Amino acid sequence: MTEVTGDWLTCDSTQEVLAMLEAAGHVAYVVGGCVRNALMGVPVADVDIATDARPERVVALAEAAGLKPVPTGIDHGTVTVVAEGIGHEVTTFRADVETDGRRAVVRYSDDIAEDAMRRDFTMNALYADARGLVLDPLGGLPDLEARRVRFIRDAGERIREDYLRILRFFRFSAWYGDPEMGVDPEALAGIAANLDGLASLSAERVGQELARLLSAPDPAPSIAVMEQVGVLARVLPGASARSLAPLVAIEEALGLAPDPMRRLAVLGVFDGRALRFSKARQRQLEAYQSLISHLAGPAETAYRHGAAMAWDIAALRAASLEQPVPPDTADEIAKGTAAVFPVRPRDLMPGLQGAALGDALRALEARWIASGFTLSRADLLA
Repeated sequence: MTEVTGDWLTCDSTQEVLAMLEAAGHVAYVVGGCVRNALMGVPVADVDIATDARPERVVALAEAAGLKPVPTGIDHGTVTVVAEGIGHEVTTFRADVETDGRRAVVRYSDDIAEDAMRRDFTMNALYADARGLVLDPLGGLPDLEARRVRFIRDAGERIREDYLRILRFFRFSAWYGDPEMGVDPEALAGIAANLDGLASLSAERVGQELARLLSAPDPAPSIAVMEQVGVLARVLPGASARSLAPLVAIEEALGLAPDPMRRLAVLGVFDGRALRFSKARQRQLEAYQSLISHLAGPAETAYRHGAAMAWDIAALRAASLEQPVPPDTADEIAKGTAAVFPVRPRDLMPGLQGAALGDALRALEARWIASGFTLSRADLLA
């Protein structure tokens, strides 16, 4: 008998929603990521609930219990029930009737096994009741214990139901898989046979999934397999996985937190507009592209763009060369971060004005930077 525990399950809000459904004669289980993460010792973020109660019944029960139902996806069987200020997505057991690779037509079901069958990976088809007892209708526990990411039944069929599952497979492999076990060969065969389906996905969905994948502690093994099987070229034309593993090693050595844009840059991708990334992320990529090839050292980069950007550029340059970051980098970045240009515009006025004043200031600043920030105001104005 396998059980899960944790504040996410025993808290009043989750128990209140489960009790509301059970008291009305329905079955209700927490399902998917919360159960998976709890069993793996990974923090639980969201709690989803599956039940045999139809959406309209969930709404009526929530209102009768004084809770707030929000019809966030009621056409697809999902009602968000707010208890204690916390939203819980409550979804009716479903079975797929028809799929087109992006959306599914579903029918409601009373069978937990049918509901499990429409999920993507065996480790996500795990349920637990209000007391924490785990239900495993499809035998996903052995896969979870082995950290083996495996499609439910036929990989090709699961992929054709939603082609985003190709990218989800690599994201789950990066976050939850055991890299020493390798990748499930049946999954790779199903992916290789359905690469054309990636073209049907929206740029937003692809961008979001790639960002999540690249945020994993070490996405390098998954990205390498993506390249080998042909997925990387489809979603990121021109990208190369060669420098990603060296970058991850450098990040760990420097204590840099994973950053999906830094990792995208080391793949050779600097234009996030095609993936519908935010303007902030696009500016980050453009800065990487400009500064990696710039001749400025870490001190100047830190002075002009801040310590965080200077560390990123140092890491990206070292990874591309497959070499460690130079040992004096920390001192150089500290020096540049603390530097303050000693000359002010008023020091050159009224003799210089307008464009001439700007040119003179830039020239003096360049001399000062070239001196290692050592020239004083008097030196520069002499």
